[in-house]
This record gives sequence, structure tokens and C-alpha cells, in this order.
Amino acid sequence: MTFTQKKELITQITELLEQLIEVEPVAPATTPEPSVDKTLEMLTVKECAALVDGLSEHTVRQLCAQDKVAHVRAGAGRNVKILVSKVSLLKYLGIAG
Repeated sequence: MTFTQKKELITQITELLEQLIEVEPVAPATTPEPSVDKTLEMLTVKECAALVDGLSEHTVRQLCAQDKVAHVRAGAGRNVKILVSKVSLLKYLGIAG
């Protein structure tokens, strides 16, 4: 195979690859609107108690301590903030959310 044939073959392969890729023109960068995933909404203990009539903050803390609802403890020691999954709480209580 001669140099000219190799060069022609490489050109053909490059053209075929460019057709496969078909690069779209790059649009100017815009910042997308932040999306809020409702399935990951976290509430404080106080917000949970306010959300459901008859539910106390103590009960919410007990549900977390017994691992009956999904929660995250933010911090350590006495002043820890407990964040509870809204979906998990409503599902446990049998309330459609």
C-alpha cells in the first residue's frame, strides 16, 4: 500500500467517524433551574410535628430512635439536629403524601 493510498484511507475513515459523531453546535452555557426532588424532602422534628395533627416532637424522636422512619442525624452530642424523610414519615403513619 502506497503512502497516497494510506492517506486516502485515513481521510475516508475520518469522514465516516465525523458522520457517526455528528457533533451538535454548543449552545451558550446557561444555568439550569435547580430541581427539587420531592422524594428527598427532609424535615426537622418540629416541622414533622407541625405537619401532622396530633403528632408530638417526642413521638417523632421516638420513631427515629426505633428506626421506624428514615432519618439523618446532623451533628453529635446533645445538640444534634434530626432530619426526617417526609415520605418515610407519611408512609409510616399511613397518610398519602
